[in-house]
Amino acid sequence: SPAANLPNCQPPHDKISIVEVPTKHPERAAVVATPVLFPDGGNPGGPNPDGTNRSATTGCHDLTAYPEKNLMAGACMGDGVLFDLSDKLNPRVIDRVQDNVNFAFWHSATFNNSGTKVVYTDELGGGSLPTCNATFGPNRGADGIYDITGRGDNRKLEFRSYYKLPRYQTENENCVAHNGSLIPVKGRDIMVQAWYQGGISVWDFTDSANPKEIGYWERGPLSDTQRIVGGSWSAYYYNGHIYSSDIQKGFDVLAINDWRTAPAKSVRYDEFNAQTQPVYGRG
Repeated sequence: SPAANLPNCQPPHDKISIVEVPTKHPERAAVVATPVLFPDGGNPGGPNPDGTNRSATTGCHDLTAYPEKNLMAGACMGDGVLFDLSDKLNPRVIDRVQDNVNFAFWHSATFNNSGTKVVYTDELGGGSLPTCNATFGPNRGADGIYDITGRGDNRKLEFRSYYKLPRYQTENENCVAHNGSLIPVKGRDIMVQAWYQGGISVWDFTDSANPKEIGYWERGPLSDTQRIVGGSWSAYYYNGHIYSSDIQKGFDVLAINDWRTAPAKSVRYDEFNAQTQPVYGRG
């Protein structure tokens, strides 16, 4: 994190870097703009009643661009942000939201295919705590589902609900919302997501206010007697399979067999980048 004693990482650390990459000469890539996103400092952060801390906004942890829609979603530690990317060198903040009751660390963001929703994750405890239990409940260390309402510069992020694993994990399993991606099913909003030792969850947020799990896979705790950090760090869907990076066990490839996700198997793309979402179809 930014700190006064770090000469190359001074607070407020409120810029992002825009890198231009000439596709025929990528070796000539260069930073072409460094816009300030939080001139007012963003969320100041603070303590939560349970002893954890709500992160201050000192930058953006993850930025997810959706070029087809000229949108970008920023998970910015203490803020969830929606950007307009019509001018690529001058991203404009359209809306910012905070959740000072349940969110501790805005970690990552995923659009639905139509660009009308954003799922933000809260990495409460930095991925090392067992937050999928009765102590933290269903709303902390979860996903926040936001609809994008309005048009143009009047677009707003409207909170609809939380999604969290619908089953408790043990006190020795680090578990919290983490990296995932859309599963391309026309007419539905479905994503796969990593939850560290909570495993991998496939869930449907077509109804933003009532998200539901379709299926899951997990190994169980690494230990019954001590807390060992492990589990799925990321889970991404690509061309018919789910690819997961397990901190302790290595690389997993999984198949999902369900009528609700079956149409995705016919969708094929030549590349995948979780931070630059493709549009699936034009419908």
